[in-house]
Amino acid sequence: MSLAVATPASARLSPPTISSPEPHRRLLLSAAAPLRRSRLRRRIAVVASVPDPAARPAEYTPWLIAGLGNPGSKYHGTRHNVGFEMVDRIARDEGITMNTIQSKSLLGIGSIGEVPVLLVKPQSYINYSGEAIGPLAAYYQVPLRHILVMYDEMSLPNGVLRLQRKGGHGRHNGLQNVMECLDSSRELPRLSIGIGSPPGKMDTRAFLLQKFSSEERLQIDTALEQGVDAVRTLVLKGFSGSIERFNLVQKYKFHSV
Repeated sequence: MSLAVATPASARLSPPTISSPEPHRRLLLSAAAPLRRSRLRRRIAVVASVPDPAARPAEYTPWLIAGLGNPGSKYHGTRHNVGFEMVDRIARDEGITMNTIQSKSLLGIGSIGEVPVLLVKPQSYINYSGEAIGPLAAYYQVPLRHILVMYDEMSLPNGVLRLQRKGGHGRHNGLQNVMECLDSSRELPRLSIGIGSPPGKMDTRAFLLQKFSSEERLQIDTALEQGVDAVRTLVLKGFSGSIERFNLVQKYKFHSV
């Protein structure tokens, strides 16, 4: 379940804007071509080496990596905004600057390894995230298999992550809107970030807008660091055995033997 928030007409961000997104589009779309050529040269140079059967070569098609959340300082640090926090952590660790406004979103363009990525924080409020992500995916020509959506998940314990190739929306209104704006396809990669469930009879909306306790905050910060590693692995190797092992470790991370 997700929180519906009316968008105030005065809600605007002030990061630097660009007169036209076209230079950014050319940057993202052209980045893959020389990388493919350099990859071919490397492949020719190491034909005598023994390949790792478990490793998968990087695919240099750009990735659109979006975190769901609500804009505005009053939502910062709340359970419903961990998707935004995940984007911020990736941007920090990969040296990507979030400084462009386009299609109701705050964007950062860069790379993970040699793979071009577009980091996205929709500013259309969480229940309407698809209105931002759909046009961006079309404009930058990102295929569905390379659109990763990261969001809060109440069905997972706090701080537990799950990375999936596809699936339903699980009654998350933000994810549902994204899927609806992408032809209602289930073939959408997603990183679920566990925030736990409301205790007792606590109202769900109040729970989602609540900040984490100090103990929960430590679990979330650890999860975000682990999430960066998982996203990096996904971008560079795809849904390999490493992702399966990641999910298994996450599932039992708080189980004592």
